[in-house]
Amino acid sequence: MMKKPTFVENLVNQRQLVYMSLPLILYVILFSYVPLWGWTMAFQHFRPARSFSEQEWVGFQKFIFLFTDPGFMRVLRNTLAMSLINMVLGYVTAITLALLLNEIRKTGFKRVVQTISYLPHFLSWVIVTGLVSSMLEVENGVVNNLLMGLRLIKEPVQFLGEPNYFWGVVGATYVWKDVGWNTIIYLAAIAGIDPNLYEAAEIDGCNRFHKMWFITLPGIKATIIILLIMSIGRILDAGFEMQYLLMRGSTMEVAETIDIFVLRYGIQSNDYSLATAAGMFKNVVNITLIFMANWLAKRLGEERLI
Repeated sequence: MMKKPTFVENLVNQRQLVYMSLPLILYVILFSYVPLWGWTMAFQHFRPARSFSEQEWVGFQKFIFLFTDPGFMRVLRNTLAMSLINMVLGYVTAITLALLLNEIRKTGFKRVVQTISYLPHFLSWVIVTGLVSSMLEVENGVVNNLLMGLRLIKEPVQFLGEPNYFWGVVGATYVWKDVGWNTIIYLAAIAGIDPNLYEAAEIDGCNRFHKMWFITLPGIKATIIILLIMSIGRILDAGFEMQYLLMRGSTMEVAETIDIFVLRYGIQSNDYSLATAAGMFKNVVNITLIFMANWLAKRLGEERLI
């Protein structure tokens, strides 16, 4: 019986692959792990003009302030709400569009629809929010004019000035921008399903809906779960550019996310320690959630990341 090679022996035998991976490993270490040293600011009363040895250490004072500050609790609520709305809408619309595109038999029309749907992904958030602001204007906005023309409303609605509409506007904007791009992954997974399954189902008398429900969806279940685990790991990344650019004075209470909170305290108020503590909290929660989701998927016997 052959002896199983050790880890060092595997590295020696596969040294060409190690050499090829070395630049990427160094890149990750340099830009992803070395900056973690900056987390020490969360435990200091940081002043940029002082050296590291001259900084005043305050322990968990900044974290205590965060979790007792009503403003941060409001920001956390906004972040979770918008992140969940974007995640649910993003999954439902992307999977639905992928299923519908898969049922289109005319290849040319299918390509046109797919191209139109993912083109907005390549627009910057500055352009997207500018388009949304123009469409939702009170006086000459396309949406208000359309709703009034259909007699669904009697007077223009201030979509961007009313807090009750803000989360819905953010969710709809996210879907419009990224639904086509998110669909590509599901279409690739659908392409990997064995065509013989569809032929057997058709012989058994299944219609298109039955084939989607009993063949296509189970066939891409592993992809859905993997992407869901990854999305759970970004639950506190609700966004920055879209909320910051669409935010008005009247909607600030529902628009501010953790990233905007970090900007406001770190740059505008010069409290770098509090901003670092908030960012550190967000990353620790995201990492914890992704490991928990992966563990739960393993317990349930589903696909997982590791």
